Amino acid sequence: MGKDKLRRFAEIETFDNVLQLDAGKPYQGQWATGFFKNNNPVVLELACGKGEYTVNLARMFPDKNFIGIDYKGNRIWRGAKTAIEENVPNVAFLRMQIENLRDYFAPGEIDEIWITFPDPQPQLSREKKRLTSPRFTEQYRLILKPGGAVNLKTDNDGLHAYTFEKIEEQGFNLHIKTEDLYKSEFADDVLSIKTYYEKKYLQHNKNINYLKFSFKH
Repeated sequence: MGKDKLRRFAEIETFDNVLQLDAGKPYQGQWATGFFKNNNPVVLELACGKGEYTVNLARMFPDKNFIGIDYKGNRIWRGAKTAIEENVPNVAFLRMQIENLRDYFAPGEIDEIWITFPDPQPQLSREKKRLTSPRFTEQYRLILKPGGAVNLKTDNDGLHAYTFEKIEEQGFNLHIKTEDLYKSEFADDVLSIKTYYEKKYLQHNKNINYLKFSFKH
């Protein structure tokens, strides 16, 4: 492991806005009141990487709590450090495996979920690892409040098509679907937040797909 990674792993141990592995489990059902010390809605970003979307959403919505989730601590370090340096209090980062969401969040605890540019897992043999496969969406359905939405931004046309197919198969509520976000009417300030990788895709004229859906309770 490189020196930078080791340094970041050591540093995030000192961050008050980062919880690693089992340290997040005691907050199940009480993230708002127990961790953030308020009664505001809780929003997740899954596979958050460097936390760019998480931190930007927190800046835009100070009346909501945001938790970025990723397993790679050296990535989380960047977003957590930015939030500390800029004194953004409504941000936390949780280092954990996404397939264990129900060990960390209670039924109906989450208001909204964001998935921005995840690994598309294009091989058919890895379908279960796609973050919009039934294996994961069933967990989202359970931890989301009734009407709580899932947002997917992706440059990968295959993942977009796969997710739309699953939405139709399982009878979810489809709110927005576009294969070219920035040429659509949906590109508001929230959806126009751009991560480092999204900027690179756009420089190469790659279309950005977006889906918003919720579950029938």
